[in-house]
Amino acid sequence: MRSTIQGNTNVVKGIAILILAILISLFTVFLATGLSNRTSATGRSGEQLIGEKSPDFLAAVIDGDSVSLSNYLGSPIVLNFWASWCPPCRDETPHFEKIWRLYRQKDVVLLGINVQDTLADADEYIKEFDVTFTNAIDKDGKIMVDYGVTGLPVTFFIDRDGIIIGRWVGSIGESSLKSRVEALENDSFRNLYGSDKNQDGFRRFN
Repeated sequence: MRSTIQGNTNVVKGIAILILAILISLFTVFLATGLSNRTSATGRSGEQLIGEKSPDFLAAVIDGDSVSLSNYLGSPIVLNFWASWCPPCRDETPHFEKIWRLYRQKDVVLLGINVQDTLADADEYIKEFDVTFTNAIDKDGKIMVDYGVTGLPVTFFIDRDGIIIGRWVGSIGESSLKSRVEALENDSFRNLYGSDKNQDGFRRFN
């Protein structure tokens, strides 16, 4: 009887050890996956352009005109890639509009680039959020490719010389956006921020 109880105890211990080993293995895989995602191609969206000349483009503005990045040569530029179907984009769009209204009398330029959308959906989105700064549509995806965008949203900060000096990957909060626009406007961005690599609230492309 005693040997039977001892045998059962050993079985229970063995099962407990096995379960513990499985849990440790799952945690290790989960941790490794998380770390991998932080350095994935999606998280590195546009990273290769930091310190490089911003690619110029000519695109149709959503309301029917056209815009070229070179039109704003000499002004600091905040370039934001978004889509109407992107939840993190919807989180940050009100911040962009608010900051634009605060800084529109200065020489900072806010420019939105809509990707992988229909013109109708993009136009409805602009109206929904009462967006007044310029937004163009990347009809053939070339601008997105030139900037290495692999997910949304992504924001690039471009200095007066047309050099990309920072980026923010994911939805950016109002205070973070405001402080960076101020730094961009007074030419202190490099010293304060370097290149932003925040990856929260990022929507991958399928």
